[in-house]
Amino acid sequence: MLESAVGAGRPGGARVDHPAQAERNAISAYGAGPAYTGFDRIRAVADAICYEGYLLYPYRRSSPKNRVRWQFGVLAPRHWVDADGPVPASVAGSVESWQQQTACLIEAAPGAVLRVLVRFLQLQSKHVERRAHRDGPWEFVESLEVNGELQLSFDEAVPHETVIELPLAELLEGERTYPVGAPGGEETTVLADSSDHGQSVRVVRRRRPVRARTALRVDTLEGPEGLNRLIVRTENTDDALPPDTPREEALAHALLATHTLLGGDGLEFVSLIDPPARARPYARACRNLHTFPVLAGDEGTRQTMFSSPILLGDHPQIAPESPGDLHDAAEIDEILSLRTLLLTDEEKREARATDPRAAAILDRVENMPQDVFTRLHGAIRSLEPARPARSTGPDPAVPRAEPAPRNNIPWWKEGGDEGLSPATDSVLVGGVAVRRGDRVRLCPGGRGADAQDMFLVGRTAQVEGVFHDVDGSVRLAVSVQDDPAAELNAWYGRFFYFRPDEVQRLDGAGSASPDEERPDGCHRTVEA
Repeated sequence: MLESAVGAGRPGGARVDHPAQAERNAISAYGAGPAYTGFDRIRAVADAICYEGYLLYPYRRSSPKNRVRWQFGVLAPRHWVDADGPVPASVAGSVESWQQQTACLIEAAPGAVLRVLVRFLQLQSKHVERRAHRDGPWEFVESLEVNGELQLSFDEAVPHETVIELPLAELLEGERTYPVGAPGGEETTVLADSSDHGQSVRVVRRRRPVRARTALRVDTLEGPEGLNRLIVRTENTDDALPPDTPREEALAHALLATHTLLGGDGLEFVSLIDPPARARPYARACRNLHTFPVLAGDEGTRQTMFSSPILLGDHPQIAPESPGDLHDAAEIDEILSLRTLLLTDEEKREARATDPRAAAILDRVENMPQDVFTRLHGAIRSLEPARPARSTGPDPAVPRAEPAPRNNIPWWKEGGDEGLSPATDSVLVGGVAVRRGDRVRLCPGGRGADAQDMFLVGRTAQVEGVFHDVDGSVRLAVSVQDDPAAELNAWYGRFFYFRPDEVQRLDGAGSASPDEERPDGCHRTVEA
């Protein structure tokens, strides 16, 4: 599990051990040179994000949660993405887009060298095929038992990396663009080969080419000396995929779990979450699309940055007691491990046949020593920042400063976020102000929406608050009417969140004023 904004204080851990070495394409202004090791400390965190949700417990192909995959950092061909209309500009990495942009601040010395590592997964289809006779056609099968071992057709993923290295001075002269895609390919493994009797069986793994590029630019800021803005933009450049292509096929042409690592020599990065006072106006002006950069590495260092499609806090770390990756970096390792042990023999057999990484998780959990389980139980992180040690006692001659008052109000309640008031703020929906207490009908979009939204289309809900994202966009927190857990969820601050264009305000009679009505009861209002 990650120790960060998404899971600080929880027990457990996550780490990804790739069964296959990632393909790396080195681009350097100085030639190959020695391998750069500055990203090694954050590679485990990046791997956990890369494989977050790749295959979830119970790790079986038949599990419903493993039928809709690839939820973060998806960069698909532009024509396919834009078929449903422009993608909202936000930092949300769960939105399927054709581009991803990282904007951050750097302080550079003369002669500084920038290194960028663009990482993503390429979808690889795994097809089990058979034929009854030597000259007969190969037929695709969903599952097949070969020599007592179950074989399943299932989509896998291949990791790719592209290293870009160049002097920072070159970027001050203008934008530079580099290819970061991946070639297609096909490998065949024969599992059973017959002559004229019996059947032949093979596994075919196919990859479609992924076309993409990364553009780098540095802007000199008129402000503190040595402060610059770095912009890294990665785009899917495939222009041949038809807009009506099914999602399953479009993903074969997409970059999955796309993220970026930044580092170099002679430069330091500035936190966008907690920038120093002199850099705050410039930090607010950084526009990140479908990713957000945070400082990486050890606490207090500023040599590396991790731009992730899943929002993290500065200096995310892998929990030290983590025994290995479970493909769910925000979950608790102890619970997942115990649940995995409770799988039946038949369920474990299916999980092992689903994916090699699932088989590795089962092996790790089944062979986990008792002392490792003990470490997973009840690990506690301090809820307060660590205080520096004092070598001597306090000086009685120095007046003791009173500690600043702490704001212990949860962020979802009034007063929890300075300057914002979810209970009284409003947002325009169809030209009418909507605020807490108003009733709306939920009309989430299709592509790019949460998979759970399919169960909420057309349902009525009550607005519980108006919240502002870090990128300036607005979300409505709502409670679904007739939900028996609504009161309990409100006490915990658990709501559903929708953009203003995904809801319609209802009048007192429970109806809207539509210009166009859909079968699910949602309307699309066309404003003048």
